[in-house]
Amino acid sequence: QSKKVTGQVVESEGPVMGATVMEEGTNNGTVTDLDGNLVLEVQRGATLIVSDVGYKTREIKVSGQSQVEITMASENKNLDEVVVVGYGVQKKKLVTGATLEVKGDDISRLNTTQVLGALQSQSPGVNIQAASGQPGDGFKISIRGAGTNGNTAPLYVIDGVAGGDISNLNPADIERIDVLKDAASAAIYGSAAANGVILVTTKQGHQGKIQTSYDAYIGWQNVYKMPQLLTAKQYMDVEDRVRFNSGEEPWNWSNYIDADLLKSYQDGTNSGTNWLELLRNKNALTTSHAFNVTGGSDRSTFSTGVGYQYQDGIFGNMAKSDYRRFTLRLNSEHVLYRNAEGLDVIKFGENIYFSHKQNQGLQIGNQYANEISNMLRANPCVPLYDAEGNYFNWHDIQASGTGSTKGWQNYNSYTKNPIYTMMNNQSANNKSKNFNLSAVGYFEIQPIKNLVYRGQFNYNQSSWSYRTYLGKFDANETNADGFRRIDQVTQQEGLGWGWSTTHTLNYKFNIVRRNHFDILGGTEYGESKPDFGESMIGISHNSIYGDFSHAYLSLTSASERNGDATVTGTPYDDTRNLSYFGRINYDYNETYMLTVIFRADGSSSFAPGHRWGYFPSFSGGWVITNEKWMQPTTPWLDYLKVRASWGQNGNRNNVDAFAYQATFAYDDFSNYSFNNDKKSYTAGASPSRLANENLKWETSEQSDFGIDARFLHGRLGLTFDWYNKETKDLLLRVPVAPTTGFSTELKNAGTVRNRGIELALSWHDKIGSDFTYGANWNIAVNHNKVTKVNSSQKYNEGGLDLLAQNTGYLSRFEEGHAIGYFYGYKTAGVIQNQTDLAQYVKDDCGGNAANSLQGAGLKPGDLKFVDTNGDGKITVDDKTDLGNPNPDVTMGLSLNAAYKGFDFSVSGYAALGQQVARSWRKFTDGEAENYTTEVYSYWNGEGTSNRYPLLARMNTGVNWQSISDIYIDNSGYFRLQNMTLGYDFKKLWRNNPFSQLRLYVSVQNLFTITNYKGMDPENGIALNSNEPWVTGVDVGNYPQARTWLIGVNVKF
Repeated sequence: QSKKVTGQVVESEGPVMGATVMEEGTNNGTVTDLDGNLVLEVQRGATLIVSDVGYKTREIKVSGQSQVEITMASENKNLDEVVVVGYGVQKKKLVTGATLEVKGDDISRLNTTQVLGALQSQSPGVNIQAASGQPGDGFKISIRGAGTNGNTAPLYVIDGVAGGDISNLNPADIERIDVLKDAASAAIYGSAAANGVILVTTKQGHQGKIQTSYDAYIGWQNVYKMPQLLTAKQYMDVEDRVRFNSGEEPWNWSNYIDADLLKSYQDGTNSGTNWLELLRNKNALTTSHAFNVTGGSDRSTFSTGVGYQYQDGIFGNMAKSDYRRFTLRLNSEHVLYRNAEGLDVIKFGENIYFSHKQNQGLQIGNQYANEISNMLRANPCVPLYDAEGNYFNWHDIQASGTGSTKGWQNYNSYTKNPIYTMMNNQSANNKSKNFNLSAVGYFEIQPIKNLVYRGQFNYNQSSWSYRTYLGKFDANETNADGFRRIDQVTQQEGLGWGWSTTHTLNYKFNIVRRNHFDILGGTEYGESKPDFGESMIGISHNSIYGDFSHAYLSLTSASERNGDATVTGTPYDDTRNLSYFGRINYDYNETYMLTVIFRADGSSSFAPGHRWGYFPSFSGGWVITNEKWMQPTTPWLDYLKVRASWGQNGNRNNVDAFAYQATFAYDDFSNYSFNNDKKSYTAGASPSRLANENLKWETSEQSDFGIDARFLHGRLGLTFDWYNKETKDLLLRVPVAPTTGFSTELKNAGTVRNRGIELALSWHDKIGSDFTYGANWNIAVNHNKVTKVNSSQKYNEGGLDLLAQNTGYLSRFEEGHAIGYFYGYKTAGVIQNQTDLAQYVKDDCGGNAANSLQGAGLKPGDLKFVDTNGDGKITVDDKTDLGNPNPDVTMGLSLNAAYKGFDFSVSGYAALGQQVARSWRKFTDGEAENYTTEVYSYWNGEGTSNRYPLLARMNTGVNWQSISDIYIDNSGYFRLQNMTLGYDFKKLWRNNPFSQLRLYVSVQNLFTITNYKGMDPENGIALNSNEPWVTGVDVGNYPQARTWLIGVNVKF
């Protein structure tokens, strides 16, 4: 029998509108109105379930009454959650440092091939840039700015093991990620934490019935932006214009192109060869499969997972560019002894992770060995195939055209078929493999409540191999006769391993009820054997290898096959580290908090006297809303905490083992003559590195002030941070006296400052009983500056000839500037006419054209290089700061909504204020290379352009081959990273075995808003491992793909 129930839902300050009131066990329900009133017909004896965002759910038994008043209590669940900190966990509301948590569900829903790709838009202050879009390539990451001229990657701690490789992980295996951004939070990791710490927790077992999940997707990838290259007719017209601008006759194209082909080019029926389009791989496949099983009893829990991922490249086509990863994970924990009071006295467990990766990739590593750059610049008049359908090869290059000067080699000796060349070099004939094993075993002893001893042993091992094949080839124009008459195999392999053991003692106790202490002490010892390896190179004189599939070497294969082989190796650098650390957490009534951390690290990488580093930190917090005088704010302010911290971290990762010692090389360049015998020499050794026993840790010192707040019953969240980070004693190569026999020496000689703010806002709410929605937005502003270079010249240079040969250094590490800023000439436009020329000579050249960079031949169409130092002449002293590749501002945005079984989410990322050097463009006026349609914006008469100069061969080595701002572009962008729509079909019928049966469609990188004219403004690749600070140079980079996916999530 039913009855009508009326009433009102209220909280301490008034009515609650929009609260959901449901009759338990049914779909019968209502929503409160603007005044919190409810009217609902229910069965007698029913129980009402009342819920709303930000309040604790209430259950009200309806007996005989027909009117109810229900009072809701505010709830901030997320404040009682724990976050992972170094060697332990802590309640979120008690954390006094700058930390960030990203849950595994938020990572997996973005469907990225690597974990870091999912962090990009969710982590303020964590700048993540894809190194390239080539499958398997990683990311460049910096937390709160680049604080070193070395590797800026943070320390990764995976399931308690420091130093892991996050690229080995399957995103579907992640339970959560916690980021320690400030020095106080990271100080517990001491000498490895100067760049911040990322703590990764993989999925763990849980009590209860076994739950099985299967997550999979399949997708298709494409290039979303292709440059507009010139057609064959356009190319010939532009090259004829170059000849005209140079006072020469147009080209006689019949000398280089066969008559019928030339006619088709000229009448437009044949657009020529778009080499980049030929390299493109349309609808490249990507797929992922992850299978996880979790369960356990009250004494044993387990979680295991297997995964497979495949990604084909959007470039490569005939030459494969792809990536495969296989993963296996096993985690379990077991209670060995539980006492009568239910205390787990002894328990043990393990976390084991195995991954295997395979890569085939195009050469994209620099401006010379770069297939994309080769295709961008290749001559569109050269066909891919000859008349018989074979590759247009070196013989065809020489025989093409008619007349006494026929053949493309008479047009330009570098003309080639780049596809044919690629198919016969290592881009089309390579494979790399990597195996990685990480194993953790641990046990815990808790003799009394809250006193826990934990012992942990960690082991990791990685091995890698790389193989390439270069077959006999008749199109290698770099050889004198145009042939490679022998084939060659290169095999390389290496092995690295390390182990460590960690022991901690943790005690939590209270004094006088409200004084809470959490004290941790520990020690850690580890040894590592970084990658060491050997390389075998075999050359066969009989071409017995034949192709890549059969091109393998062994130590005896060369002699057996009438070939030559050489074997080389790398040093076996064994390092040892010993650490002691401690942490004291104190809070009074969860209102006043103080944390003190100290760590001492010793490393064999440094000389005696500098082997130990000491890293303290202090942080405190105050939960203001716990004060009685804040009670009037409770209707709108749920939680307010202010916090401040100071700490020091170290960086030992930029120091090679035994770098403080001198080394000697035994090679062909170290021959000696004795007894004035000039005809014979004795092989010997010579110094290859200076000793410096004063090398020590790089040290990062950071101050932080932050605010955490929650408003409107948890609907609105706010986190704000200001920080100042100074990294001292950076390792730089500084000039030394010529009498040493060396030009530079490695010293602690630099200081870098990063200063910035971070703000994160979140909102989540519901409308009615079925529609929920949320939004997250974050922004970070960073200012990076080198404040000290302790050398005579006050700077280091890098990026030699990255623009083009003989253009000099592109980037600098210099006092007063951002790390890696672009160094070159500023321009003030293009000289338009004689009047403009005269004015430029007067203003910048001291009245004499010979003082211009172009010299006395200065003319309309030339660039106006700016006399920045005002001395009346243009010289190298006028080079200046042209911008830098470090973004000033990064932003992330995510929106989500759900209605009944439907869910929708979208996320985007922005990086603003950075610049990129577009090296592949090279604006050359030589007849070897193609152009984009930007060539039509070059100067070709008064008023036609005021940025790009005339294409002509007079003085062009200055206009086009001097590093200037015409090559530097603003590369700020906003990218819509992911948009997903899903539906959970489990709600369509009752009593089904699935707890989730979700089907979704998703698109990644749907669009990018940018003024940058290259293929991709995201440019994180470092072209030289010895200069990781030289970035932001587009030499023909492999862009990110636009990907359409369809996937399923199944749980049962």
